[in-house]
Amino acid sequence: QVQLVESGGGMVQAGGSLRLSCAASGSTFSKYAMGWFRQAPGKERQFVAGDTRSGISTYYADSVKGRFTISRDNAKNTVYLEMNSLKPEDTAVYYCAATIGVAVGTSPDYWGQGTRVTVSS
Repeated sequence: QVQLVESGGGMVQAGGSLRLSCAASGSTFSKYAMGWFRQAPGKERQFVAGDTRSGISTYYADSVKGRFTISRDNAKNTVYLEMNSLKPEDTAVYYCAATIGVAVGTSPDYWGQGTRVTVSS
């Protein structure tokens, strides 16, 4: 099993940037594929970005392509989400997730508690 703790959320003006971090502990980090999801008030939780266990392949929701970048540092047991050109519609609670498989799917095995991102216009 693995425990996930997100950080880096906050308030930012539209067009600004934030970097979210997800620190993992409790197991071997390299065993897991990682991903980021988000949930806005009154909406379903949606996929944002994913990173395969190997770290070679990354994939993104259409709404964030070209603006967000997911990366991982196995030595630090940490996954990052770099968010640029933020828009008000990016406002949500962002969750880090991990799965024992090679790629994160619709139902990851583990979730963090979330970090709130608010983008003002």
